[in-house]
Amino acid sequence: MEVRWERLTGPELKALAGRGALPVLPIGSLEQHGPHLPVWTDSHAAHAMSVAAAELATDIPAIVLPPLWTGLSEHHLPFGGTITIDHATMHALLRCIVRSLQAQGFTRLLIVNGHGGNIDPLAVSVRELAHEFGMAIVTTTWPSVAPAEIAATLTTQPGVMHACEGETSVWLALEPEQVRQDKIEEAAGGNAGTQVRPGFSRFYSFAERAPRTGVKGDPRAATAAKGRAIIDAVAKNLAAAMKDPVLWTKPERVWKV
Repeated sequence: MEVRWERLTGPELKALAGRGALPVLPIGSLEQHGPHLPVWTDSHAAHAMSVAAAELATDIPAIVLPPLWTGLSEHHLPFGGTITIDHATMHALLRCIVRSLQAQGFTRLLIVNGHGGNIDPLAVSVRELAHEFGMAIVTTTWPSVAPAEIAATLTTQPGVMHACEGETSVWLALEPEQVRQDKIEEAAGGNAGTQVRPGFSRFYSFAERAPRTGVKGDPRAATAAKGRAIIDAVAKNLAAAMKDPVLWTKPERVWKV
């Protein structure tokens, strides 16, 4: 069955709501990813992972919305190509989406994130929206869905970083023509920068973290085979989460009005 929201009609989607379908909202960013990857890397990856998972979980069924293509990316502004929003705007957008879904009869939502700068804001928004709408709303960031499998796939780093072996591999598996392969050597070696002290938090521009190229990790080790392995592992684990009854329990009403 078709799992992409934008390819379905209004009556088809209304019928899916009546069947208890699970809407899936990918969210990413529009930000620099070094000299070799397109600026919509995070949005594209989150959407691709979501579609792959929904295709494995058609018995639910799961329906993937078009991705929110911008997130909290102010730390990438020094490198160009970045369009960012703030948390208030993100929360307002998510609130409108949840309200729209509920009005059509959907009772839950999975948000699949592809950008590190969205993790903390999403955690807050999901809690508040679950209280407000009485819906099961769940968020995850795709590298955290299959960390062991990703670590076993990569050869130069323990997990997904930024415009790195992992993200470059995903692009090579999905759309290799989008990777500026003649720029990969230039992109490598951009790791020297400020190291974050564990247990403390402040704003860090990515120009502090990776001052030369805006890249964390080594894209020279990327391959399409690694990208396919990552996509398959994430999709499998996402599909399993879509079927997990504990995740989709309606939230307890803790605010008494």
